[in-house]
Amino acid sequence: MNVLVTGGAGYIGSHTVRMLEKAGHRAIVYDDLSKGHRAAVKNSVFVQGSLFDSRLLAETIRRHAIDAVIHFAAFSCVGESMEKPQEYYHNNVEGSLNLFEAMVAEGVGTLVFSSTAAVYGEPETTPITEDMAKNPTNVYGRTKLAVETALAEQYSRVYGLKYITLRYFNACGADAAGDIGEDHDPETHLVPLILQACLGKRSGIKIFGTDYSTPDGTCIRDYIHVNDLAAAHLLALDALAGGHRSDVYNLGNGQGFSVQEVIDAAEAVSGRSVRRELAGPRAGDPAVLIAGAAKIRRELGWKPEYTDMKDIIGTAWRWHLAHPDGYGDKREDLGCRN
Repeated sequence: MNVLVTGGAGYIGSHTVRMLEKAGHRAIVYDDLSKGHRAAVKNSVFVQGSLFDSRLLAETIRRHAIDAVIHFAAFSCVGESMEKPQEYYHNNVEGSLNLFEAMVAEGVGTLVFSSTAAVYGEPETTPITEDMAKNPTNVYGRTKLAVETALAEQYSRVYGLKYITLRYFNACGADAAGDIGEDHDPETHLVPLILQACLGKRSGIKIFGTDYSTPDGTCIRDYIHVNDLAAAHLLALDALAGGHRSDVYNLGNGQGFSVQEVIDAAEAVSGRSVRRELAGPRAGDPAVLIAGAAKIRRELGWKPEYTDMKDIIGTAWRWHLAHPDGYGDKREDLGCRN
């Protein structure tokens, strides 16, 4: 298949592009590089462009005879979304709708959409399953839920667009080759923050809250390796090509690790200690968030390869050791992207 990958120069996007190519697909990366990295895209066709450039989108779809789209491109910083809601709604919702309009106009009827566990908000129980209430507590989650709603109520029902939405939990790790990995500016994700501290690029790591109702008092989250996420996108693409109905799936390991456990694992992998700075809990941080991913395992045959936190961090550590400054292409921050 010829697959258009929006945001394909980003963290999850670049790993998915690599897996697409290994599977024999042809990936066409479409990214404005506001947060993606050109160096993360090794051999694929690359088009630098905005989701708001309807003409370029249409030209790209036609020129490369696109069969399907995997849509990653979005602003994705939770804290920033609360400070700049208009920018998030504009980019994430309007940008996505612009892409969908181009797909409909050009006759592309297959989509895999990158969503988030943030659509659930603060669940009353865990593990979280796809049928639970959606009550996002931040603008980022609300923009993703708005796009999910538009897909179901408009583009699928009215235009016949077939889609699979994947709701991620905490992505981490890097490709085993060690040449692509996680590089955000600013960095907000726990694993790279810890590893930067291991490298001496940070003085330590803040732990927000130590008296939660968990075994060690710190928050527990579900961490999933980026290549396991990428593999799920290929399974979703294949399922849709085989006539699978439009649907939504959670992506997570189904087990949780506390902040302290993640730091312990990083110290064990790196052989270096990290100074731990205790801070108060952040507003709206639930004690435990664990994915219920039985549905995608059962229906699409997905099974994560990486389930041990040390194995996950080991791949990330190889990337950070070899690239202590990431891709080395820092520039003006234009908003957080996947």
